[in-house]
Amino acid sequence: MTALETKDLIDPALRARAVAAARGDAAFDLLISGGCLLDVVTGLVREADIGIVGPLISSVHSPGSRTDAAKIVNATGTIISPGLIDTHMHIESSMVTPAEYAAAVVPRGVTTIVWDPHEFGNVHGLDAVRWAIEASRGLPLRAIVLAPSCVPSAPGLEVAGADFDPSVLAEILRWPGIGGVGEVMNMRGVIDGDPRMTDILNAGLASEKLVCGHARGLEGADLNAFMAAGITSDHELTSSADLLQKLAAGMTIELRGSHDHLLQEFVTALNGIGHLPSTVTLCTDDVFPDELKEGGGLDDVIRRLVRYGMRPEWALRAATFNAAQRLKRSDLGLIAAGRRADIVLFEDLVDYATKAVIVNGEIVSTAGEMRAPVRSCETAALQNSVKLPPLTEDDFRVPAKGKRVRVATIDRPRFTQWGEAETVVEDGFVVPPDGSAMIAVAHRHGRADGRPRIGFLTGWGAWRGAFCTTVSHDSHNLTVFGGNARDMAVAANAVIAAGGGMAVARSGQIEALLPLPVSGLVTEAPLEETATSFRAIRRAIEEIVDWRPPYLVFKACFGATLACNVGPHQTDRGIADVLTGQLLESPVMEVLESE
Repeated sequence: MTALETKDLIDPALRARAVAAARGDAAFDLLISGGCLLDVVTGLVREADIGIVGPLISSVHSPGSRTDAAKIVNATGTIISPGLIDTHMHIESSMVTPAEYAAAVVPRGVTTIVWDPHEFGNVHGLDAVRWAIEASRGLPLRAIVLAPSCVPSAPGLEVAGADFDPSVLAEILRWPGIGGVGEVMNMRGVIDGDPRMTDILNAGLASEKLVCGHARGLEGADLNAFMAAGITSDHELTSSADLLQKLAAGMTIELRGSHDHLLQEFVTALNGIGHLPSTVTLCTDDVFPDELKEGGGLDDVIRRLVRYGMRPEWALRAATFNAAQRLKRSDLGLIAAGRRADIVLFEDLVDYATKAVIVNGEIVSTAGEMRAPVRSCETAALQNSVKLPPLTEDDFRVPAKGKRVRVATIDRPRFTQWGEAETVVEDGFVVPPDGSAMIAVAHRHGRADGRPRIGFLTGWGAWRGAFCTTVSHDSHNLTVFGGNARDMAVAANAVIAAGGGMAVARSGQIEALLPLPVSGLVTEAPLEETATSFRAIRRAIEEIVDWRPPYLVFKACFGATLACNVGPHQTDRGIADVLTGQLLESPVMEVLESE
């Protein structure tokens, strides 16, 4: 299913059949009988039966008043809801194929996703976006695919596997399978009127499709400028005050589940308003494979919000009607005559287990299980993405002259800031400053020099080994964290040999390895196998670093190179600062003592 499927409901013959069935002059194809309908507009629950003709809801009527149907679904004891809509997500973050992702979330009630495949796009360019559209076809999950707006996210400060300039974006937006512009992450480029970003946004506006945002930390004049450029949504909330400010500004909020430590205060803030604003929607953004296997997708976000005190009817409204309004999809998000038959039968509004899931009028899942296998898509075009030779220990050391130097440091996970430290030079290499860890980023796409660029991290604890990953937002270059050059080289070479993925090394040995040969981001293995391997990576890395939530956590490793965010970030070109445009190829700032 694609973003342009709405024409299927225009069919005059279908409408005529639905009208006749609604009058009682023809039987329904499917009748849902005996359940309680949650009206996501009023928030009220009432007994109602639902008649369906093809993919169309024909009638919502009094319980027991009709029995004429080719098939009847007994909904006794269930709460009937529209299908859930995830308004911002990246399938690649779950490290499985679209088919495997669909098999995981559809039985949980998710029937529509808004997928920005910018992870794939940053690795394999236009071929990857075409693949995303093709891989979405024929699934029981509606995927509204967006055109990646920031490939790379910080031009000039990093090199990705492709470069989507305004002409490329305009081309993608003309494709029939594309639903809009994916999250615009180059915030400074937008605010400062950078010609590249201005032309990208104008292409999006001209297409009359969605233009989605990434507005972390923006407020006041910067937020106004960002919105005035044509961007209408944000999922990068940092606090309840940020949430309320952006609601007041008129942004559509994609309240995301991937930052659980903020959800409680968001619920408290929304409860304080006294009603759910129509501009609040829900999204997952990034869900790791073990989380997807154990918790699910958007259903997990709803469960947690309700547990934190949000009214169930609010959570479901945000995930259905509000989301459909945001997407300008009048066929979705509401159970009413004339709408699309995407319907979920929940057993209750606590655990949100499903009795049945109906997509386009077809029963696709019962009792939490898919009724039929989903179609996979060939991945040959997305293989062989790690174009690097084996690396040596010296590749993970910083060369310097003299005996003592002053170096730049990247302080704090997630909300980074510049720092400085003094340290010594031994055998021509900088000794990492006391209390620091190392980060190395090597260009892996074959479009630039692949020698690792090294930085020193403070606030990241003491590393007793190394972690390497090709999942590294958003250019997805080979990124290595560690406490010593030997383990960093061992971990990096294991990932290079695997064609991408993740590895943990300690004492010169590989402790855990997860191959991700599809763009260095995804595997074709089943979700259960992928989740097991990913859990092994989690356990192994916990042995080499001590996490300190909420910011020094495993997830911080994957965003440490996101150069479009405020503050210094390590990239394949050096230490980059998007605010100043500064780029340090080496962290060495000054020789304090000569030989």
